[in-house]
Amino acid sequence: MTMPAMPAAVLEFFTASQRGDAEAWAATFAENGVFHDPVGTPPILGRNAIHDFIAGVLPNFEPFLGLTPHQAHTVGASVAVSWSGAAVSLSGRPVNWSGINVYELDADGLIAEAKAYFNREIFQAQLKG
Repeated sequence: MTMPAMPAAVLEFFTASQRGDAEAWAATFAENGVFHDPVGTPPILGRNAIHDFIAGVLPNFEPFLGLTPHQAHTVGASVAVSWSGAAVSLSGRPVNWSGINVYELDADGLIAEAKAYFNREIFQAQLKG
C-alpha cells in the first residue's frame, strides 16, 4: 500500500506504529509534545511520557499491526490524517478501529501536538468481547 504524502514526522508516526517501535514512534514528537489519545482523555505531556504510554500499550497485543493512513491533508504546519488500526489481542481476538488524527508541527517539523479522534469504547469492547 502506498502511503499518502505527508510531512516526515507524521509519516514516521505511522510507519513506527506499524513496526511496533515505541522509541521511534515517540521520537516523532517534540521534547515537550502533547498527545491526546483520544481527545477527551487527559493529555500525555512530553516525549518521555508519550514513549512510556506507547511502550505500555504495545505488549497488550500479539501482534500490534499498527496504524495505516488513508488520506492526509496538510495546510502549513497542520496535518489531518484519516487512518485505521489493527492488532490481535493476547487472547487471539482481532481488534480493528479507525479515526482521524490532527497534528500541529513545530518549527523543526516534529509533532508539537497530536489529537486522536476515535471511539475508545468501541476499541476497548473488542478487547473484552
